Amino acid sequence: MKKTLLAILLTVVTLHEALPADPPPVIGLCIAAPSPDRLKQFITFMEEELAPNGVNTLVLRVDYNYEFKSYPDMRDEGALTEKEVKKLVRAAREHGIALIPQINLLGHQSWAGKIGRLLEVYPEFDENPSVKMPADYKWPNDDGLYCKSYCPLHPDLHQVVFALVDEIMDVFEASAFHAGMDEVFYIGEEECPRCSGKDRSELFSGEVNTLRDHLAANDRDLWIWGDRMLDGETTGLGMWEASKNDTYRSIDMISKDVVICDWHYERADPTAAIFALKGFRVITCPYRNPEVTKDQLEMLELFRTNSARGVKDRYYGIMQTIWSPASTFLDLYYNENPDPDRVGQVESLKSMFNFYTPAE
Repeated sequence: MKKTLLAILLTVVTLHEALPADPPPVIGLCIAAPSPDRLKQFITFMEEELAPNGVNTLVLRVDYNYEFKSYPDMRDEGALTEKEVKKLVRAAREHGIALIPQINLLGHQSWAGKIGRLLEVYPEFDENPSVKMPADYKWPNDDGLYCKSYCPLHPDLHQVVFALVDEIMDVFEASAFHAGMDEVFYIGEEECPRCSGKDRSELFSGEVNTLRDHLAANDRDLWIWGDRMLDGETTGLGMWEASKNDTYRSIDMISKDVVICDWHYERADPTAAIFALKGFRVITCPYRNPEVTKDQLEMLELFRTNSARGVKDRYYGIMQTIWSPASTFLDLYYNENPDPDRVGQVESLKSMFNFYTPAE
């Protein structure tokens, strides 16, 4: 009897030791890709600040700050070269940081009176071409315009978009791509001959799934912002952090392997639970309020600790977002420009440092 009991106990201990440990959460930073003249300092920032403090994921908003070969007319002036990108890739690999490039797709195709590169080069892709960007930009403009969208049903669109995505994924040697897709206010517009009258949730989810399927063919993941998938009325989140233009039903139409970046900047709204319970991996995203960031970290720990095994791993992590040029943030971080209105961004990032420490 004693031998049998001992054997059972040894078996239990062995099985416990063999169980896989909880996967580490994403501890990330989303920031604009650096300009070539700040590349060296940015790599130092990765090596000396991010990696030693547990940041394991870096989403770089590249957009058109790269010398594309597939469509050279899509390059920004002074864009990063392939050689410069490879320096970022090597530094990230050496320090265990996953690099995820972003090109903003669908929405955010204009900003502050300026048309973005895609619609500048291909104006025929514009979902609402009759609405022009005014020289005297207001917030928002008199017509309600915040930022333009491209038409997801234009027959020539994806030839261009896929080529850009594939090229940026190859040069960054990345396994995931961030497509942005937040704050899409122009979708299913009446003047669009292809989208007029169509279900906006279906239009939004259709574009997400089209991008997802293209990436999945090469075993790559798609990340997007999650605001368009939340009901702005029911949640009380409004039209910015959630949708009031009938795209929120897309939450039940989008492939469950898409990673959702759930951003809330003024409060620690528990909407990560909505996405996790719908079957998505979800990353909570703070910005400039360190107290909110601390609340979000506590909420992440609570969800990961107390949820059932089938759900807890879907609380995928936390990612600080920075919405200024990398150079501006570096100056702020290293106290070269101690702007009191922006310093919360630095404090927010530092509050995430060493949130997750792997067990020895």
